[in-house]
This record gives sequence, C-alpha cells and structure tokens, in this order.
Amino acid sequence: MRVCLVERILFIDPDTGLLEGARFLPSPNCDERPSASVPELVVVHNISLPPGRFGTGDVERLFLNRLDTTAREEYRDLEGLHVSAHLLIERDGRILQFVPFHRRAWHAGRSRWRGRERCNDFSVGIELEGTDTTPYTPVQYRRLAEAVRALERAYPGIRPDALAGHQDIAPGRKTDPGPAFDWDYLQALVEAGDDGGAHARA
Repeated sequence: MRVCLVERILFIDPDTGLLEGARFLPSPNCDERPSASVPELVVVHNISLPPGRFGTGDVERLFLNRLDTTAREEYRDLEGLHVSAHLLIERDGRILQFVPFHRRAWHAGRSRWRGRERCNDFSVGIELEGTDTTPYTPVQYRRLAEAVRALERAYPGIRPDALAGHQDIAPGRKTDPGPAFDWDYLQALVEAGDDGGAHARA
C-alpha cells in the first residue's frame, strides 16, 4: 500500500491551545487538568447522532449542551449527559474544536492506560464522525494524522506509540473506533508526514 504524504502541516497555538484551521466552538463540558498534568495520550473515538447518520449537527449540539433530547426516542438516554471531546473530525474532513488542548475534555470516562487511571487527566480526545462498522473516509484519516503530528510537536509527552482507541482504555465498556478503523493506515500517514518524503510504504 502506498500512502500519500500528509497534506498539511498544522500548528497548535501555545497560548490558546487551539489547532490551526479548526473551527472553535467552546464547550462548557471541560475543566482544568490536574496540576502538572499535560497531554501524553491521544484517544480516538467515534460518534454519530442519530446512530449511523452523519451531518445532522447533533454531535455538535451534544457537546455544546444544546441537543433536544426530546426530539428522538434514541436521545432520551442523553438527557443530562455532559460530555465533550477536544476535536471532532467530520466525514468531509472538517475539524471542529470544542476544548483547548491544555484543558481537560470529558471524553474517556472510567479508563486506564498502561496502569494509569482517569485518562481524561492526561489525554486528548478526538472523535471521528462514524460508527464501529462504517469505513472512515480517506480525508478523515488525513486530518487525524495531521492533528496527531501537530500534537506531537506541541506536547513532547505524546510519543508515536501514544495512540489508543476508546476500546483500548475502557475494554468491555466501549468498542469505538471499532473494527472499521485502520490503525496501520493511520500510523503510516503519521510517519509519512514526518519523514519529508513524497510517499511511504506500509
């Protein structure tokens, strides 16, 4: 498989914690990280509202506490839920940012990574618009790889192996990003964006 070089080099503003090129929609569902905690892990999730439908705007409304949970039967369980992610990458590659990276988003819940509990404290949560079994779009992989590269540059604690799915940090409780997600392809894209070459092989 030939993997094209990541198309854009994105940067994170060290003062604001915002990703270049992302639309910032501040979520109230966040707080300060514990003292001395910095991003050291990137957690990949998926989400769609209603389940399996894309482009409705309801994910954005959920993270902003503006979702009408009476509008659909499947939304009733979301009443009073306060969640967020740092980024949402939509099917067309558009990136929305809800929480600055230096703040703690509420995305992981009960979780554990390499012996450490409470992954929200030291992680960045990135949601992909999708489902466990629906193939993600090529542009979503490219935007995700670009965001990962930007995070690695901004936060040295995020190493190349510091990528996990929600399923990995909350096994048995969560299943996303699911079998449809191609981890090898993402890793190849991230590595291709770092070596200065035109292509990389995976």
